[in-house]
Formats: sequence, C-alpha cells, structure tokens
Amino acid sequence: MPKKILAKVKKEKTERVTKSARLTALEVKRNVTKPRKNSAAATAKTSDGKVELQVFKQDGKSAGTFKAPEAIFGLNWNADLVHQVVTSMRSSARDPWAHTKSRADVRGGGKKPWKQKGTGRARHGSTRSPIWVGGGVSHGPRKDKDYSRKVNKKMKAKAVYTILSKKFRDGEVLFIDSLALSAPKTNEAVSTLAKFGSISGFKYLSERRNNAAVIAMPVIETNTKRGFQNMGNLEVIETRNLSPLNLLQYKYVVIVSPEESIKTLASKMN
Repeated sequence: MPKKILAKVKKEKTERVTKSARLTALEVKRNVTKPRKNSAAATAKTSDGKVELQVFKQDGKSAGTFKAPEAIFGLNWNADLVHQVVTSMRSSARDPWAHTKSRADVRGGGKKPWKQKGTGRARHGSTRSPIWVGGGVSHGPRKDKDYSRKVNKKMKAKAVYTILSKKFRDGEVLFIDSLALSAPKTNEAVSTLAKFGSISGFKYLSERRNNAAVIAMPVIETNTKRGFQNMGNLEVIETRNLSPLNLLQYKYVVIVSPEESIKTLASKMN
C-alpha cells in the first residue's frame, strides 16, 4: 500500500476514535443525575455519615430537619439488584390460570374405536388421543406449575433502600411529621393532598391522576385510611409493608413520622 494512502487511513482512524471519545464523554456528562432544585433532596450530608432531611407539617409548612442513615437514603443506584428482586417478586405473585387436560384427564376414551387390523383404517387405541377432536391436549399449559422464586431477605431490603435513595435524589420523597384526619371524609383528604402539593418540588403530587403517591405510615388510623381510600391515584400502607413493587409503581413517596418509619425500615436488615 502506498505511503500516502496509508497515512490517510491512519489519520481518518484517529479522527474517528477522537470523535467517539468526545461523544462518550458528552453522554456521560448528560446522564449524571442531579437532585432537583428547591426539593427535599437538596439537603447536605452530615459529617457523621447521615443525610439531613427536610420535614414538613400536615399543612405544608416546614417542621425542621431530621437526620437519617446514609444506608437508606444515600445508596448508589443498582439496576441489576432492583431488577432481580422485582422480577422475582412478580413471578412469585403469579397465579397460573391457564390449564389444559391431557388424554388422561379427559373423560371417556376407554374403549378401542375399532379393531387393530382388517378395517383399512389407521390404528387407534382411544378416541381421547391428542390427534382426535375432543381429545386431550399435548404439551399444553398446566396450572400446577410453580413460578415462585426465592428472594433473600437482605436483598429485598437493599432493593427498598436503593429505590428510596434514587427517589430521594430525584426529589420524590416527602417527609411529614404527622398525618391525621379529623373525620373519614374524602374532601378533607383532597385538601390535605393539595397542601402537600404546595410544597416546593411536589406540585404534581396533587395533580397527577394515576399512580401519584404511596403514603407510608407507622400505624394507619381509621379516619386516614377511609379518607384516602376513595382516591384511586394513591395508596396508604404501613411502613413495614413497603416493597420494591409499590415504590416503583408510584411516582412519589410520602413518609409519615420519619423517626419511627426509618426505624422500621432499618429493622428490615435485622
């Protein structure tokens, strides 16, 4: 190959590599997740390895700050762990309905249709063979199949912490000091949710129609449960029942009584 052509090929190859490196660096820069401004995630980490959280009252006013362990709200995103836990939990919750009958399950067919030889027709031993109309199904779905998959307790807890950390960085976790309704009325629940939406960074909490928020409480009061149960865009559960499934289903997470709730969350690792 002539020297001029060889030098030209090397130059083009170098330019392609340089361009590719620049594009990669630009993509990495764009994909860096930053907390939203004016949100509860815009708090700094303390020197004792904890995260400082902004706590609000039920009326939307500030109620001070609270320190939470970094092991719950300061973890890096682990997509492989979350995917493994979520798919395993969904598979374990699967209830198989599809069920077909084999030739042994179909009623009848105990008599040989015709004699083995002399008729000129193909030999058959039962009218319930899979090749007969009205016969059994071969290799069909069976409801006795077990789809459950084991998930280690600490893996499940780590997945919960990972999702909470990701939502906290994205400004999607709201901490409320207490939540109680004076009467089991939907109107009061709607007005309370509107006050939550007045907090900076949580505007769409009260406007989102589907999968708005999951409200986690240490103990659910009867008025609170009945007041929110007619609202189909959110769910009220006990903190101990928080799982990766309901955390990923809803956009926002409202944690009531942070001190008690975080103790409950931390006990998942014990």
